[in-house]
Amino acid sequence: MDESERTAKLKQLDFSGIQTHTAFERTNLVRVDTLKTPGEEVDMFTQPGFEELAQRVADARRKGGQVIWSQGAHVIKCGLSRYLIGLMEGGIITHLTGNGACAIHDFELSYLGGTSEHVPTAIEDGSFGMWEETGAWMNEAIQIGAKEGWGLGEALARYMQARPGHFPYRQDCVLYQAYELGIPCTYHIALGTDIIHQHPSCDFAAIGAACQVDFKRFCYSVSRMEGGVFMNFGSMVIGPEVFLKALSIARNLGHATFDITTADFDLRNLGDFRQSIGDDHPDYYYRPRKNIVNRPTSRGGMGWHFTGPHQQTIPSLYQLIQQKGWPLP
Repeated sequence: MDESERTAKLKQLDFSGIQTHTAFERTNLVRVDTLKTPGEEVDMFTQPGFEELAQRVADARRKGGQVIWSQGAHVIKCGLSRYLIGLMEGGIITHLTGNGACAIHDFELSYLGGTSEHVPTAIEDGSFGMWEETGAWMNEAIQIGAKEGWGLGEALARYMQARPGHFPYRQDCVLYQAYELGIPCTYHIALGTDIIHQHPSCDFAAIGAACQVDFKRFCYSVSRMEGGVFMNFGSMVIGPEVFLKALSIARNLGHATFDITTADFDLRNLGDFRQSIGDDHPDYYYRPRKNIVNRPTSRGGMGWHFTGPHQQTIPSLYQLIQQKGWPLP
């Protein structure tokens, strides 16, 4: 193949003509006035090991240990932001981490008071994700952060802090409250997966630079996990993969990370999740089972998988931690 043929086959799509729309005219499926609040009646979740996990979380914090909270975007979309903020304010969560969609929904709630569009209809005409404020502001914040050497989570929070008039609902923004409380909030982005990547202003190099800072911060927290807890809520790929790599780095550098507790929360029922299975079984390819529950605890500690909706498991965990004698708001 000559160079002209190769060039013809390697064309790039020009994003400059992409049309965006204001998010202020959008109908949102999640709103700040419908967020769930600690203290409301809870349909308690019960599953073997769940109460012991709550005890281990409380014990870890009494000893000054790490409690790292990893999540997918549906924790925010289920209206549970105030539970996360309460767990941070109460001194339980020591590090909060998530994927790009977590940051986007949290950011939108902060400026718009709502988030989550109706994707099935929006994808039909190409309007899905084309929200001017979300794309322009988040990409601007990330690019500023990359130049300043900030992580992605820190960059978004600093952007909000510098423009309070744009973000009237930041009291319910998880990443902003983490920043105010001095708790690391890191995001780990798969390029091309988030709606802000669709916008002409997106700079993947800036995202990569900010995410490298966040990854190293996450690795530092994981390196201090001896006697601590790692919990993952609904992230099936990013959370488990990032955790396993960070754990390998920590152990490679000689940090003690074997007396640890891990827990995965999802809707998927794995049955006996500690039983050895081969690559002929579909659950073998379910990342949280391997990367969170089993492999990290092969030389000590304990791992669990809990099956249930976030709307039940997270409020129940919050209440159980309170019952174990740990004061929460």
